[in-house]
Amino acid sequence: SGKQILKIFDGNDAVKRNQFRLISVPRIAKNEEVVEAALRAYYINDDQQEYELQTFTQQVLLSDDVINRNDAAEDSNLGSVFRESVPEAWIIRAKPKDEEVIRIYPAWLKVGMGMAYVSLRVNKDSTVQTVIKEVLPLLGRQMECLQNFKLVEVLMGSKQVQRMVLDNQELVLNRLKDIRKTSIRQMNQTRFYIVENSKSIVQVNIFVGGLPPQLSPEEYTNILKEELAIKTNVVSVSHVYQAQGAVVLQISCFSEAERIYMLVKDTVVNDKPLNAVVIPEVMASKIPQNCCPLLVFVNPKSGGLKGRDLLYSFRKLLNPHQVFELTNGGPLPGFHTFSKVPSFRVLVCGGDGTVGWVLGALEEIRHKLVCSEPSVAILPLGTGNDLGRVLRWGAGYSGEDPYSILVSVDEADDVLMDRWTILLDAEEPAEGAENGIAEPEPPKIVQMNNYCGLGIDAELSLDFHHAREEEPGKFNSRFHNKGVYVKVGLQKISHTRNLHKDIKLQVDQHEVELPSIEGLIFINIPSWGSGADLWGSESDNRFEKPRIDDGLLEVVGVTGVVHMGQVQGGFRSGIRIAQGSYFRVTLLKPIPVQVDGEPWIQAPGQIIISAAGPKVHMLKKSKQKQKKTGS
Repeated sequence: SGKQILKIFDGNDAVKRNQFRLISVPRIAKNEEVVEAALRAYYINDDQQEYELQTFTQQVLLSDDVINRNDAAEDSNLGSVFRESVPEAWIIRAKPKDEEVIRIYPAWLKVGMGMAYVSLRVNKDSTVQTVIKEVLPLLGRQMECLQNFKLVEVLMGSKQVQRMVLDNQELVLNRLKDIRKTSIRQMNQTRFYIVENSKSIVQVNIFVGGLPPQLSPEEYTNILKEELAIKTNVVSVSHVYQAQGAVVLQISCFSEAERIYMLVKDTVVNDKPLNAVVIPEVMASKIPQNCCPLLVFVNPKSGGLKGRDLLYSFRKLLNPHQVFELTNGGPLPGFHTFSKVPSFRVLVCGGDGTVGWVLGALEEIRHKLVCSEPSVAILPLGTGNDLGRVLRWGAGYSGEDPYSILVSVDEADDVLMDRWTILLDAEEPAEGAENGIAEPEPPKIVQMNNYCGLGIDAELSLDFHHAREEEPGKFNSRFHNKGVYVKVGLQKISHTRNLHKDIKLQVDQHEVELPSIEGLIFINIPSWGSGADLWGSESDNRFEKPRIDDGLLEVVGVTGVVHMGQVQGGFRSGIRIAQGSYFRVTLLKPIPVQVDGEPWIQAPGQIIISAAGPKVHMLKKSKQKQKKTGS
């Protein structure tokens, strides 16, 4: 072949770690062509004239050198040329400069049309102090004292951000030279910020969850003293979330914060493991008035494990402190972090169950938020994703560009949605109680967003749930999950049940006679069981046209698995039974129940469904093409 492969290092750091990139160049190639290929390998777009190549012997290749160790003199008329015997490893070096232009970024929040950075020409005599002196007037801070500012070098690597305060007497050109020697690519990831000196006060906030609920602040402090041996002179409880069994600790010592954080993860209280999240501090007073930040929740276990990739993508695109992993402490740490933000929106990445979890947490903590009604967008990752479909976010995430998702959230329309409270009051002891002498189960309250099913619908859901718990590894694809639903359904076809004989239904204080059915379903949104329209689209004088914000639920019956299959195939709709805002169901025997995909067996007793608190603000994807592609 007329090609040769060369190893290219981008500086001393790469040489030490033996981390190189390979380039392929013709066996006879001009020096500039090789430099250009080397820069391209490291995604560096600078002018190639500013760079040169060195061999490991640190011999600089000058532009008029001939790179050929076999009798270089004879071929001198070829000019700068690579030949076959070239050493196989090279280092890219920046040519020394007597002066250059650098960008200085102000490290304070710019409101309105403030400059992102200022450009400044520096020469071999320029020190950090002279740079600060020249930059301040350009940023409108000429009246302020030089001693109140410092120049900070920030390296934004792919894995972490490193900061270093530069010494006032340091020569700026020398510093640039040192960075480029270490790594040319690192130079491209380095910025210089002018920063105001502030009295450094150590303050670390750690959210601790998993504690017993409904205790007093003193009781929580005592538990933490006992379990974590906290030092009360440097640790205080700044916030208490009694209903959720969580506290926020304010710690004024780094080593104590680190010790507590590591210890919490190995601590169990009342057989429940604690969890810890370091909470960033949001300076709400400095957020511009027209600014509406996005709080992102990701369930990394949802949707064939696509959640994990989205977590990384959103952390790169946004400030990583805006993106919360729900498996670590749930939604509360995120809402606490944003509690003082005057206006924000929420993006939930997960299935319908995850969305319900976040909306439930929002309902509980709403009274502690300055922005008590943030609008919620959905990136569907689960199996059914019925709410995601209704709000136009699609049937499930299939790898779209995360940036375009953020643009869609920015352009989405605000809509209202009803939420419902279901009170489950079992009148008999749960099955399996020893000697039959047991207390009845205490009333249980659950929240519902999409639908609530009794009978066959819930039974299928329960079987799927058990299958998933037995072999969770097999359930990381939406298509496999749906296949299991179908298989479970086929096993039920021959069964006959008389649900209408086992339950009684009252709608808005009126008894309703039930037809012969196997499943009874209360629906809040026009999508059920992965996109099926259970109510149907035919007009009916008996009922209002369903909407997600009309304060009404629709009640539908299904005659069995075959009927459910026909509804999902779009051939039939369910049997319309009622529409109303207050429901009482009496169970005469234990019956499978599911709410938003979470199934269980409910003991005989009463189920009461009524509207829950205020309607929630959801974001519905706009039909229009994206406008703000450059925003």
